[in-house]
Amino acid sequence: MAKPPLPPEKLVEIYGPHPNHEPPGGWNYESTHPADKLVKTHCCFCGQQCGIQLKVRDNEVIGFEPWEEFPFNRGMLCPKGVKRYMQSNHQDRLLDPLMRTDSGFKKASWEEALSFTAKRLKEIQDKYGKDAVAVYGGASLTTEKTYLVGKFARVALGTRHVDYNGRLCMVSAGTAYKLAYGVDRSSNPWEDITKANVVLVAGSNVGECSPITTDYIWRCRDNGGKLIVVDPRMTPITRNADLYLPVRPGTDLALFMSMLHVIIKNDLIKRDFIDKHTIGFDELAKSVEQYDPVTAAQITGVPPAAIEQAALMFGRAERAMCLHARGIEHHSKGVENCSSLINLCLATGNVGKEGCGSLMITGQGNGQGGREHGQKCDQLPGQRSIEDPAAREHVAKVWKIQPDDIPQKGLSAVEIMEAIHRGEIKALFSLCFNPVVSLPDSNFTRDALDKLEFFGVIDFFMSETAYHADVVFAGAVQEEEEGVVANVEGRVIHIQKAVDPPGNARSDTRILCELAKYLGKQEYFPYTQPREVFDELREASRGGVADYYGITYEKIDQQLGVFWPCPSLDHPGTPRLFEDGTFFHRDGKARFALTPYRESGDPVDDQYPYYLTTGRVVSQYLSGTQTRRIGALVDQYPEPRLEIHPRLASKHGIADGDWVKLTTRRFSMTVKSMLVKTIRPDTVFVPYHWAGKKSINRLTHRTIDPRSKIPEYKVSACTLERAPGPSADPY
Repeated sequence: MAKPPLPPEKLVEIYGPHPNHEPPGGWNYESTHPADKLVKTHCCFCGQQCGIQLKVRDNEVIGFEPWEEFPFNRGMLCPKGVKRYMQSNHQDRLLDPLMRTDSGFKKASWEEALSFTAKRLKEIQDKYGKDAVAVYGGASLTTEKTYLVGKFARVALGTRHVDYNGRLCMVSAGTAYKLAYGVDRSSNPWEDITKANVVLVAGSNVGECSPITTDYIWRCRDNGGKLIVVDPRMTPITRNADLYLPVRPGTDLALFMSMLHVIIKNDLIKRDFIDKHTIGFDELAKSVEQYDPVTAAQITGVPPAAIEQAALMFGRAERAMCLHARGIEHHSKGVENCSSLINLCLATGNVGKEGCGSLMITGQGNGQGGREHGQKCDQLPGQRSIEDPAAREHVAKVWKIQPDDIPQKGLSAVEIMEAIHRGEIKALFSLCFNPVVSLPDSNFTRDALDKLEFFGVIDFFMSETAYHADVVFAGAVQEEEEGVVANVEGRVIHIQKAVDPPGNARSDTRILCELAKYLGKQEYFPYTQPREVFDELREASRGGVADYYGITYEKIDQQLGVFWPCPSLDHPGTPRLFEDGTFFHRDGKARFALTPYRESGDPVDDQYPYYLTTGRVVSQYLSGTQTRRIGALVDQYPEPRLEIHPRLASKHGIADGDWVKLTTRRFSMTVKSMLVKTIRPDTVFVPYHWAGKKSINRLTHRTIDPRSKIPEYKVSACTLERAPGPSADPY
């Protein structure tokens, strides 16, 4: 039965723009109230996890200082990094638990909120079964919290349905890397980028989405390296590229297979490496025979000569690297896209050496660590498969339960929402996830959430999703609880606690452990501090692919990060994988993957003739729950814009700044145009950081990759027309 809707004035509050608040004391507070301590920690935005020093006074974060010693960013920060401290004391912070009433939300005590939540979860499971409850985690949580989310779902609730918002981000890459290498991690430290002769950047707006990585690429170019960029948009980094390939959205795979075709034809493969260290090359070589540059050009829109030039640059390089991100991963064939890049590296022997390898540019704050230790539906700690009997036995021993007590593989994030919509899942508990903004086809998501018999949320701001909840627990931001994360390189780093949560807010770890107590499972959650969770995680990961056993907080501080795997306390960590030519499969060999081409799940046609693609902008982060509240970031990019080529705009009588009605097979929205010559004339782009009537994910579709279960955000067929003004639609 659907829950009663909130009154109209509350809906306006939910889906309207967030106010542009100043920090407490005004913008000059720091200069008049100097800090009494500096805390060395890391930025909470994006997977680079740059080092930063937070200024603290009277249990408030009031500013920052660069941390030049930290090796990844050496004191440099992007626009989000220099403003991230402003969220801690924001007046929108949740300070108490909230409980839903027919007229809105009321403040509640912790005992009331916890006992009611436990009661409803028990009632629903007693009535419908354990799997009638699902849990959502998040890839911006510390690794201790992600471990705890997986254990909480499987032990405290006994449900198999637990997944996380990294399912919308990195799982295509992770699946492809596991298929090829047996491990889900970039093969090299970022410093290796500077040593490459050729760097191929595919589907990554590096300059805006991972700005510090740009510095590594510029240093590569200073050393004589060449840059190839593959993207439908001429993003900022492309302006200095040696070769730009303006690929048609959804056709990257044909391009990469054609490059391999050219490399094989010109005998640029490393046959000795292939024979000694890999399996499956001959079958792959046969599969790309049909993708000559002329054929690929017809699919991709990239000229045959440019395809051949890119292949020869990559194949002839002594040291070549691939960097990729969501642009090739957010597809219904995202795994094949990533595998095709890995195939290029393996075929040319560009693996396991300085300046050679394939690197996935992780998007979320703990995108790497968040997918290693058990909050994925298919995984147990240490990147162990939940379907592996030996893995189940090892983890069960650590958890002090029987292997059969660990539920089997559950549904992925998108599949969970569909099961809610069908009525199969009746309750959801979520933290660090804003699916109303983040999931595709967001009208479907809202409808699903309102069908739940119970919905509980942990958050530190009232997100758009939280307004659909029955109980909202006031949680903590990153600097309010100690822990670790793994950055884009696989470097495990230390998040230092700088301040306590404000008001009556509590740490996420404490909330989960107390809820487990109310569920009668306190014996399995005895932790009083994150260090105790981490020590158990180390043991649970021991012997796994992502082995953290040899990592301690003290070792991280001493070495300024420890690269996993690190199997023993005297092990230094592993910055560069596969240096001895051995991969993580049992026979030690890498696998070439066949990558058959197929169309997107939302193809263009006469009615919807253009490609809509989505992505990020430099001043906003993910669903915008945090960055849309920081005035200095809002000012840089206050609302979404439709990037459109002047040629396409002229065809529809659209001038710069006009309102445009954008329509897909699911929905329409109006958005202001921004004419740019840096995008293909058959493609439009809209960033996804906004909610309500500004949310582009009302228009995207729910087609998912069959293996990684990632949605296809990067290709939606659309049409457009000039509009007289903004839509009156309140959502």
